Amino acid sequence: MRKLACLISSLFLFVVGAYAQTVQAPKKSLYERLGGEAAISAVVDDFAQRVLADPRINQKFAKSNAPRLLYFLKQQICAATGGPCKYQGRDMKTAHKNMGITNGEFNALVEDLVATLNKFNVPKPEQDELLAILAPMRSQMVEVQSDATGTPLPANFKPAPPLPEKKIKEGPFPKKKGSMKSAKRR
Repeated sequence: MRKLACLISSLFLFVVGAYAQTVQAPKKSLYERLGGEAAISAVVDDFAQRVLADPRINQKFAKSNAPRLLYFLKQQICAATGGPCKYQGRDMKTAHKNMGITNGEFNALVEDLVATLNKFNVPKPEQDELLAILAPMRSQMVEVQSDATGTPLPANFKPAPPLPEKKIKEGPFPKKKGSMKSAKRR
């Protein structure tokens, strides 16, 4: 009887162990795998600096308000990767209307993003997932079918107005309940 009890216990532990190995924890969102708010903010800041220094594309941002651009880019990446943000900026077609972005300039932008992701040691699967999320924006942003880069910003481009200072200070990420920032605003 004792041998039977040991056998049943062993069999039970084996089955439970095998089941535990097949049940995986829920997959983390890309937002979490990228490192959340702080990591996305750092990547976007570096990416923006890289783009603004890149003569292949920096002319396209000559009239853009940098704080607004950073604010909405961070918010957009946060929302698109499964983070707690809700993107509240313009749709891509409207935001890039009359910028005259070429295929070559869009490709240069992607190259700058990949260089930034590499700088921050973002693993290849996460890079690929992020690029797949952003890829559909190409058709909404590119207006000129050309491989040219460094083309001037057309005179008829109308940039979005600057954001109010208060909104910039609040930042693009939702405030966590009970945080010092949300407590100070009360």
